[in-house]
Amino acid sequence: MTYTINECVFDTFPELESDRLLFSEYTKTDASELFNIRTHPKVCEYLDSDTPQSPQDIEKRIELIQQAFKDKNGITWAIINKENNKLIGDFGIWKLDKQNFRGEIGYVLSPDYWGKGYMKEAMKTLIHFAFHTFNLNSLEANINPKNQNSRSILLKLGFQKEAYFRENYFYNGVFLDSEIYSLLKSDFNSK
Repeated sequence: MTYTINECVFDTFPELESDRLLFSEYTKTDASELFNIRTHPKVCEYLDSDTPQSPQDIEKRIELIQQAFKDKNGITWAIINKENNKLIGDFGIWKLDKQNFRGEIGYVLSPDYWGKGYMKEAMKTLIHFAFHTFNLNSLEANINPKNQNSRSILLKLGFQKEAYFRENYFYNGVFLDSEIYSLLKSDFNSK
């Protein structure tokens, strides 16, 4: 059996949509809205990376996201609420392991939209893309073990816990634990 990743997805940015959401390419004009999301205290609580200090920091992040797409190393979508055309978060497939058809996912959602099914809707759409258009075989998510919301959404979508790493990540002067969850294409297809 021949198995290949569909790198044609990198020819033109894949704009997607679901019932309530649009998934589009980031532009620098999104920096201010993304800055507001990524500096919200509830969001920062579990992002084990430096909090942006200005919209210019976010512009640099957007440049890195765009470069990863050009280099065929990852795809990150801005999540837009169709009802009000507002940026409410993002979802990315990055750290691609093309040889093993695996990618790591990352996601963030404005707390104003928590508990309303938006992230589950987004993830279903984008996971379907990852498995059926991009042709990955597995996805993984690396989360802070204290992040109950992230764990809950992963489990609802069929991800399984693969590992718990103790103090494997050093951030802000502290060693932190990590949990790794994965989803196989065959498990997603059987749901």
